[in-house]
Amino acid sequence: MDRKALKLAAALAFAVVSWSAQAECIYPKAPATIPDGATATEGEMIAAMNAFKTYNNEVTEFGACLEEETKSKAAGTAQLMQMKTMQAKKHNAAIAELQEKAKAFNEQVRIFKAKS
Repeated sequence: MDRKALKLAAALAFAVVSWSAQAECIYPKAPATIPDGATATEGEMIAAMNAFKTYNNEVTEFGACLEEETKSKAAGTAQLMQMKTMQAKKHNAAIAELQEKAKAFNEQVRIFKAKS
């Protein structure tokens, strides 16, 4: 009975560690709004710029987290390749969203600068 309980505890601990490792990499959230360059104040544009800098850092950290998560998993070659593929898709999606949002923000910056 003690051996069974020990095995169960070890399996449970492994499951918790595996789950927490996956939970560490939080998908970065893009800034909710992009100010309208035609009507925004300088303060609003600066706040948005700072939000995008933070967002950019979060995307970079997310990529590093995914890489660490992949390295920390002890898995067979097929499983490791599958995990790397999934992590690459997650990271690529985060980068694509960042680029899309940054492009929209930069357009508003150009509009803002043109009115000054």
